[in-house]
Amino acid sequence: MSKVIVTGGAGFIGSNLVDKLVEKYDQVIVIDNESAENERFYYNKKAAYHLLNVCDYKNTRPLYDGVDCVFHLAAESRIQPTLENPVLAALTNTVGTCTVLQCAKEAGVKRVVYSSTSSGYGLKNKIPLAETMPDDCLNPYSVTKVSGEKLCKMYTDLFNLETVVFRYFNVYGERHPVKGQYAPVIGIFIRQKQNNEELTIIGDGRQTRDFIHVSDVVSANILAANIENKKPVGEVINLGTGTNNSILEIAQMIGDKYSLLPARDGEAQDTLANISKAKKLLNWSPTFKIEDWIKKNS
Repeated sequence: MSKVIVTGGAGFIGSNLVDKLVEKYDQVIVIDNESAENERFYYNKKAAYHLLNVCDYKNTRPLYDGVDCVFHLAAESRIQPTLENPVLAALTNTVGTCTVLQCAKEAGVKRVVYSSTSSGYGLKNKIPLAETMPDDCLNPYSVTKVSGEKLCKMYTDLFNLETVVFRYFNVYGERHPVKGQYAPVIGIFIRQKQNNEELTIIGDGRQTRDFIHVSDVVSANILAANIENKKPVGEVINLGTGTNNSILEIAQMIGDKYSLLPARDGEAQDTLANISKAKKLLNWSPTFKIEDWIKKNS
């Protein structure tokens, strides 16, 4: 019998992953405390849900017994709210990740796939961004997520727990949050267009992002869990498309009315993933083009 855990499995990326995993595994367990503000939660009837915090060792630890792989997506996952509450970010993203890894280690889980962030590259690294570049964490979100990466590497090196770390670039697609001022930009733009409002662009709109569709993220996670060779183990791997678009370009794909708002601190000007490592180690490539998706969904 095959059994997996998805932390954060009721949210945007996690629920898309759960929908694919229930087709491949006998048991899919979801740990999610549903704490994300302004976000809908999604459920699959074939998965088992536990309303728990990943930091709760006592109550989550028994769930890891007999598990083959853990997909760890639970996080305080947006930059601006972590500026307002760095302590919560540290508890969820650092202590929570350590708790997940410790539970997996004790239960004899084979592999943990950890969802991290491209924001760890910061400002001092020039695009395209490669995994060999130094960290440049500009905010509590990136600091706490990158600390989770270090914990994964330590558990692999010291305790022989297999881990694979993904640095996601800007993920979009079905179920992405659309509410609140800190929702992903594509979700905000589509909501504003549907409400016949001006699209609001932070800064001058020239900042660029590498946008990756959620289905491509899901496929990489499943590959990382099932690949037989050990090459991805202990590695940090970018998940992007190797192309980028300016925020202004995205706005113009969606609507023709927009306005500019003041720039925000702690965010990079440009992101663009070097994805050669993902191609080499996982034989993975992105399949979605953002302009095609926007044309169909906006």
